[in-house]
Formats: sequence, C-alpha cells, structure tokens
Amino acid sequence: MTTLLRFLPVPLADAPEVEALLDRLGLGAFDPAGLTALPGRNDTWAGTTASGTAVFVKRLTGPAEDVRRRMDRALAFEAVTAAGPEGVLRGPRLLGSDEEHGLLAFEYLEDARSGTELMLDESFGPGLARRAGESLGLLHATVRQCGDGVRALDASTPPLPSPALLEALPLAMYEEASSAELQTWQLLQSDDELVAAVTALLAAERAAPSVPAHCDLRMDQFLVTAGDRPRVLVADWEEFRASDAARDIGGFVGEWLHRSVLDIVTDRDGTGRAETDPLSGAEVFADAGLSREAVLARGRENLLRVRPVIEAFWSGYRRARPRTDRTDPGLAQRAAGFAGWHLLDRLLAGAARANRLRAIERAAAGIGRTALIAPARFTTTLGLGETP
Repeated sequence: MTTLLRFLPVPLADAPEVEALLDRLGLGAFDPAGLTALPGRNDTWAGTTASGTAVFVKRLTGPAEDVRRRMDRALAFEAVTAAGPEGVLRGPRLLGSDEEHGLLAFEYLEDARSGTELMLDESFGPGLARRAGESLGLLHATVRQCGDGVRALDASTPPLPSPALLEALPLAMYEEASSAELQTWQLLQSDDELVAAVTALLAAERAAPSVPAHCDLRMDQFLVTAGDRPRVLVADWEEFRASDAARDIGGFVGEWLHRSVLDIVTDRDGTGRAETDPLSGAEVFADAGLSREAVLARGRENLLRVRPVIEAFWSGYRRARPRTDRTDPGLAQRAAGFAGWHLLDRLLAGAARANRLRAIERAAAGIGRTALIAPARFTTTLGLGETP
C-alpha cells in the first residue's frame, strides 16, 4: 500500500493575508480538515475552500526585493500566455494574487501527477514528450508585447551557471555551505577546462535570440492531469524571463540524461545503492560489484531507453518552431551544453542536502562535464539531431 506524505502548512492564524485573498476572490476560507502543504522553498497551502473550490496558495519567501522580482516574473508569464496561441505551455490556472504579500492563488490539481513520478514509473512516454515539446515551442515562439498593461519581461541572466561563483564563493555562502557543497565547488573551480566551457556557453547565450522562457525547467515541475486527454502543464514560473530557448530544452534533456545515469545503480523507485568499500574507503557501484565496463554498458542502455522520449520532445518542439534551423542554427548545440550543466546543477542541489558526494553523483557530473565541454558531439547522442 502506498503511503501518502502530508506536510503541515504554516498556521493560517499566522498568515491572515491568505484568508483575506481567498475572501476577496469569493472563494471562502480553507476547510482546515483537509488543509496540507506541498514541499518547496515557499510557504504553501492546498485544500478545498468553503465554496468547494480546490485551491493552492503560494507565499513567496525570501528577501523583499527578490520576492518582488519573482512575483513580477510569475505575473508576466500569466500575461504572456493569456494572449498566447492554443496549445501554448501553461501552468495551473491563476485565480488571483496579492503582490503586497507575495501571494499567488492557483487552481489545485489534486489528481495531477508530477513528471518525476511519471518518469520513475516509465509513464512519461514519447506521446507526452511530443506534446510537451510542442507546447514549449509555442511559448518560445510567442511574440512579446510589453505595452497595454503587459509587463516587460525580465531580461537578466539566470543565476547559474555563474562565472563569479566558479572563481570564488562569497563568505556568507561559504559559511552556510555543507561539506559536500564545498567539495563540489572546489571540484568545479579547479577545473579550468570546465570554467572555460561555461564562459563560452554564456557568451553563446548572450548572442542567441531571446524568447519567453521558464529558465528552471525540471521534471518535478511538469503536472499531468488525469483523463482521456490529459493536460501537460508546468508550475513554478518565478524564474520566467526573456532568455535563451536552449536553457529550457537543455533542462528537459538534462533531466532524462541524469535519470539514465542514476538508473545504473538505482532501483526504479530512485533509492540509491552506492556504498563504501570497507577496506579502501573508496566509493563503489554497489549493484553486484559492477565493473567500469558494466557501468558504461548500463549507462548506454539506459540512454538508448530514454532517447525516444527526448527525440519526441525535440520533434514536437521543432514542429512548433520549424524555422529555428535558419533563425537559430546553434540552438541544439547550446541545448546540449545546458543539458550538461544541468547534471552539474543537480550535483550542487544534492550536495546542499548531504555531507558527502556519492560515486554515482560524481559519475553523472562527469558525463555532464563532457557534454558541457564538447556539446557538438552530444547533440545526436542526446536525440537533438536533424532528423529525430
């Protein structure tokens, strides 16, 4: 039997602005009996209101200026997609907002499954991937209009990868980092070839066309509804801005590349099995004492298994943006570079929650490094070729 985890939200008595927003929207107060929270860096409340409406409320947390910028980006996304074409990538329906308190209220999709869940049970197949790629392509093709009440899009560069952090960490960041994070940053900062590749990728990004982009696309942000024709949505648009389309494509591809590496030594439920050799103290691949050759063979098999999903995504994307070969000929190569960076980004994210790096995580980072340094070699391998 599957056990569903429930998270306790911040007490509504400590956040009266939440019920004030619900009241202003005519939704009624939350029913406390079924109220829950969803995991993430923000404060959240999810449940049914007195009007019978399923609602998800997010309160953006952090420094005031950062909250303001994230709110602006999230609302800019709503304005862009409101005027977007049929089939454009959307998020759950926005019911209302309170900019003063950093609140966003959405339709709560109780029965939707995340892309990560579907990836793990191998239900996110080529059909869904093709629709996701086409919807993302339509978003990237949307003409940005900044007048008549539509917000101008943030044109700043997303925070990672950062040339400054690849040179040195600020003291405050250093003092708060885990030992695994410090180990990871030391590995990255001492790799001159990697630093040069990041610098080249960011230079190529600056020269590329800007499009309306999510800029933090991961499988856990995909939401797929139930039914005969499920909807494919994406949540968390606080990093939305005018940016390089390759960031979003690379994020999607990088998720599948990362999964193909982790599955070398993980069960389908994602439980890691890397262990430490009691004699040498070195980390080893625990699955039946896999040799290096066996690890490479499994990695190749896993990539071949997921590549049809990437190819379908790329096919759908190019269907929505058929002229990218002429308007942006370097798109696939930059996307392969950002897919490589994605594996390093996942290494950093995992290191923030750990005191040591596992062997399989370092292996994934090594593959990401190779793709980042030589992206042209990886476009076809990753399913971003000319004829999917």
